[in-house]
Amino acid sequence: MVSSRGRPYQEEPMRVAVIENMRNTGLGALAAALDEAGAEIEWFRVWQDGILPLDISGHDALVVLGGEQSALDDETHPYLPELVRLTRRFGDAGKAVLGICLGSQILARAYGADNHLGIACEFGWHGIGVTAEGRADPLLSALGGEFTIFEWHADTFSLPEGAIRIASSPVAENQAFRIGRAVYGTQFHFEANSAVVAQWKAEFPDTIARIAPGWLENHAELAARHAGAADAAGLAIARAWVSLIERQEVEMLSQASA
Repeated sequence: MVSSRGRPYQEEPMRVAVIENMRNTGLGALAAALDEAGAEIEWFRVWQDGILPLDISGHDALVVLGGEQSALDDETHPYLPELVRLTRRFGDAGKAVLGICLGSQILARAYGADNHLGIACEFGWHGIGVTAEGRADPLLSALGGEFTIFEWHADTFSLPEGAIRIASSPVAENQAFRIGRAVYGTQFHFEANSAVVAQWKAEFPDTIARIAPGWLENHAELAARHAGAADAAGLAIARAWVSLIERQEVEMLSQASA
């Protein structure tokens, strides 16, 4: 590839910043899609040190993962206001942004929507409806009118002004939305493939037993019924979002072109 000044371009790997709000969240299907694309992932474990990217120039895309806190817990998680501003800067710059579960709630806050706490409890594999707009959207167009995916949340949010609702459910009307070209929030955990769900089952049995009585005992049966379809849908969504990341090209200066 040659630049407008006749100099060769070097295509750099896409650089993706991942914000981990809670220890050992896991990328699951998204990790597979990023690996297929040869992406470089830089982790920011804010649950540990509160450190975020200094600016948006070092990454082509931003992923904000889930967590046990709410999107409004600034007092106990003081990095949250800066993360809200960071997601907005990435989005306003036209870069690909992905907020999953808590990440979608943070993204909604960044674009002026309201967060509603504790009114939309879902856990386990559930059916999600794709809206008419969603059936034409790059993220969900391959999934038809409905798909099965994993959920784990109690909070929800209003639809940000200018956003397009692309998926919905009876419990949480705003299951997924898009702003602009490639800013997406998904309330559901499409990244949570069978391996991630098994990890969560092992790490959080007490929490799961409290919020979803009987689920642990019925996990094998539920997984046999739903996990295959959810894994396929999650990988399709992950690949679709990764395909929207636009790499920054670096112009190569050499003696021959100097």
